[in-house]
Amino acid sequence: MSGVPIYATTGQRIWYYGFRVICGLIFFFLIAPILVIIPLSFNAQDFFTFTPEMLAFDPEGYSTKHYEDFFSNSDWQLALRNSLKIAPVATLISVSLGTLAAIGLSQSHVPFRRGIMAILISPMIVPLIISATGMYFFYSNPYIPTPFGKIELPFTLTGTYIGVVLAHAALGIPFVIITVTATLVGFDRSLTRAAANMGAGPVTTFFKVQMPLILPGVVSGGLFAFITSFDEVVVVLFVGSAGQKTLPWQMFTGLREQISPTILAVATILIAVSVVLLFVVELLRRRSERLRGITPS
Repeated sequence: MSGVPIYATTGQRIWYYGFRVICGLIFFFLIAPILVIIPLSFNAQDFFTFTPEMLAFDPEGYSTKHYEDFFSNSDWQLALRNSLKIAPVATLISVSLGTLAAIGLSQSHVPFRRGIMAILISPMIVPLIISATGMYFFYSNPYIPTPFGKIELPFTLTGTYIGVVLAHAALGIPFVIITVTATLVGFDRSLTRAAANMGAGPVTTFFKVQMPLILPGVVSGGLFAFITSFDEVVVVLFVGSAGQKTLPWQMFTGLREQISPTILAVATILIAVSVVLLFVVELLRRRSERLRGITPS
């Protein structure tokens, strides 16, 4: 409805406007703490509070020195480089494995589909501290147990880039599975059968027919997996080392040890990046609906 119809009762009118007021209050409750960070990041002083100059809108109370510190400080730049090294690789692994898992679980003949799906998305449900602890003990073992005995490994995965990447990939796979599975719900399987009847192999059918239609869901899942890896701090504290210190880890260290106001500038940058990625996800959702013949709301 574009508005309240003329035949609406008093109760319906109250609900119509009351519902929007409630949604607005909830939105303000969620967004207000985030919006406070943005002006604080331009504080000319090394404080985490608004100064009298800022409250008076005095230009002397605002500065970009915290942003300059972020781009010039070697510790912050090392953390940024590590995040940009780990997140894309973890995202690529998550997208590859998650897409294959979603396509496989979408087949009606696969037994125990619901149980397998529950196991694959469990990293989203299990508390992160439990997942981090389990990954630490699993990666720190120098052997792999098998039915035929233990396979000794010449190294452990803790304190390595490979270990952190695999850990973040495990956290990102559930997001890819969920988004791709949602896209496959409206997929017309007669298209793949028609391609097979015309002589196309499974690989050709996947890349030429199926992938273009589910691509918005794949990219959306990849964006969520990237955000998860880029913002994650608990797991990397367990399985990583100082050499793999990521941006969230550096922010955690800044809050715990030196109370660096540069954290506010970094948080503002991450907020801007998250908003851009969510905007891209929304565009992909609308494109997916158009491809499936659904008018975006």
